[in-house]
Amino acid sequence: MDEIMSLACRHLSVALRAIIAGSVVFVGPALAQQQAPAAKPSAPKTAAPKSAAAAPAASSIPGAPQPRLLAQFGEWGAYTATPSGKKVCFALAKPVTSSTVPPNRPRDPAWMFISSRPAEKVRDEVSVIFGYGLKPNADANIEIAGGTYAMYTQADGGWVKNPAEEPKLVEMMRKGADATVKGTSARGTVSTDVYSLKGLSQALDKIGQECR
Repeated sequence: MDEIMSLACRHLSVALRAIIAGSVVFVGPALAQQQAPAAKPSAPKTAAPKSAAAAPAASSIPGAPQPRLLAQFGEWGAYTATPSGKKVCFALAKPVTSSTVPPNRPRDPAWMFISSRPAEKVRDEVSVIFGYGLKPNADANIEIAGGTYAMYTQADGGWVKNPAEEPKLVEMMRKGADATVKGTSARGTVSTDVYSLKGLSQALDKIGQECR
């Protein structure tokens, strides 16, 4: 029952995910100026079960809360926003390498973000946008330093399946060099995304200061 309640609570983060989807469109030029030329900026699509083409509109909705870039640390940006008047903070990055099996399957951009929502007493929640609809009832996983952390999935998003493992995962990410995320699309395509963890620790410290 506790696990079911935990999963249900995490579905409430859809609003934050929608803001993040819009935020990347909004802050894309800033990221482009601050990141290395090799990292091409591109707009992700919302993780909610809607048409991917709807994502760019998220940042243009009148009155929608626009996120603010606090700082860029390596591959990770630190942001804050106030959806519905409630402050949220998040660190955001995209993969440094991506591959699929079968190869070269089309997909939307993938992203990983770690969010804190003081009003909900949520800190350092790890989420992934895979860039495609995931296979129903199939778990995905994050691999780091020889350990594997299962993620439950919905639409094109994933969350750490066992919340009790999340603090350990975040600590490993703070210390690690990279993390690998694997998932399976509804069509059976297996994706492997490698995220550099350079700058993550500093980004988390920044959002921790902003969202105490």
